Amino acid sequence: VEYTYGRHDTICGCCSAPNYAMLDGVGECPGCRENFLETLSWHGLGRRDIVPNINFFCKVLVLENERLEDMVFVPRDLLPDAYVELRAEMRALAVISNHTQVNNPCNVGEPKPIQVSIRNAS
Repeated sequence: VEYTYGRHDTICGCCSAPNYAMLDGVGECPGCRENFLETLSWHGLGRRDIVPNINFFCKVLVLENERLEDMVFVPRDLLPDAYVELRAEMRALAVISNHTQVNNPCNVGEPKPIQVSIRNAS
């Protein structure tokens, strides 16, 4: 519906423990995928029910050869009052993971809290 920050990633998907192990050599580090799976389990849902996610407020550059392994996460330049307003056209379950991404420069090593508001349309 509206947003004040125009950089959102729809390519990279979500982080996960296997990604951290493979890309960063970090073990025992759960990511967004594990957070999604835990929350979905509360609703009787699982791995097959996960749909592609959006990484809001995340800028990713795809370099000239357009290969996924050449994507670059760019440190954010986010304004403190930036927001995204979404509208659901039907009943929906939204699962949010505000993960720290400790091995990724996108949060400049300083993950910030988020605020979520849910309201009925008038």
